[in-house]
Amino acid sequence: MLYLLLDWLEQTYGPPGFQVFQFSTVRAGLAAATALLVALFAGKKIIRFLRTKQIGETVREGEDAGAVSHAHKAGTPTMGGVILLLALAVGTLLWADLRNAYVWIALVATLWMGAFGFADDYIKTIGRNKEGIAPRIKLAGQLSLGMIVGALIVFVLPPDGVSATFTSLPLVTNGGFDYDFLTPIVGWEVGWLIYIPVVTFILAGVSNAVNLTDGLDGLTAGTAAFATLAIVAMAYVSGNANLADFVNDVFLPGTSELVIFGAALSAACFGFLWYNGYPAQVFMGDTGSLALGAAIGTLAILIKKELYLPIVGAIFFAETLSVIIQTAWFKYTKRRDGEGKRVFRMAPLHHHYEALGVHESKIVIRFWIVTALLSIAALFLFRIR
Repeated sequence: MLYLLLDWLEQTYGPPGFQVFQFSTVRAGLAAATALLVALFAGKKIIRFLRTKQIGETVREGEDAGAVSHAHKAGTPTMGGVILLLALAVGTLLWADLRNAYVWIALVATLWMGAFGFADDYIKTIGRNKEGIAPRIKLAGQLSLGMIVGALIVFVLPPDGVSATFTSLPLVTNGGFDYDFLTPIVGWEVGWLIYIPVVTFILAGVSNAVNLTDGLDGLTAGTAAFATLAIVAMAYVSGNANLADFVNDVFLPGTSELVIFGAALSAACFGFLWYNGYPAQVFMGDTGSLALGAAIGTLAILIKKELYLPIVGAIFFAETLSVIIQTAWFKYTKRRDGEGKRVFRMAPLHHHYEALGVHESKIVIRFWIVTALLSIAALFLFRIR
């Protein structure tokens, strides 16, 4: 909104210096600063409100009987994801070009899953129902979001000279891969029949993966912040014709505005870490974790870099894989031997290291470092064709 006002002033009166706001890098910096300040100053008031209303974390039944106890975290305010969403929304709405469809898709997708997460947290805390919303309702929200985002990309977004079903890949000479590979065989366009389900699967998977990672103070917010920075760098290249040509990437007009969204998202995560770092004063809850997963997934999909997510988001995928392996092996061995066995001390993966005696803060910092290194590796692969 503020950008549109400044743009109107520049177009109408031409005051000196206002042209600088046309550059996405300038507005990305301003959006990041805005989101950071909102998270820092509004966060304190929101946490105070949550504490006053006694909206606190509850330890799940049976958790203390396991190898790791989190009983000391009981009562810590939760639903802090509201801080993240507020900071992101303010930073984006003030400094992004609101005439840009990419911005609205990314922002609405984030708020969409944030709403489902908020409902889940509300039922758990205010409604005193530890089960929250039914898993099928949460899954329905994720699947519907994926189908809507996929359909918008294929049928609604204006053509930009690139196939709607194209995606970028590292180490490929032609820059990527098109899901529409069956069209020459069947004689009509079928790429969207593959692309939309793939997008739906990715969004649901990333949203759940980030949600599973949210188990230690600062883990999810920090990991998401570093992963987002890598995607922001890719978005900047994809939205710049000269840079996209230089690295042999697809040029996607309009995606440069996603740099503003991504910068606000990363800064909101860092601002939230001020209160969520060990020992946490607030937890993001599903309000934050589901929304963060949707934001990261949608951002990568819109710039056609969704296949880089297993690299920049490797921690999220490792956490999810640990749960899948643990559950599958336990069920298999119970059916085979009559007694379930475990691969990890606990799942997700961060609890396994806790059970081994590694301090919580050390696990978090090491996971941050791994994410930062893999983000650099993803950018390195992004450059190589």
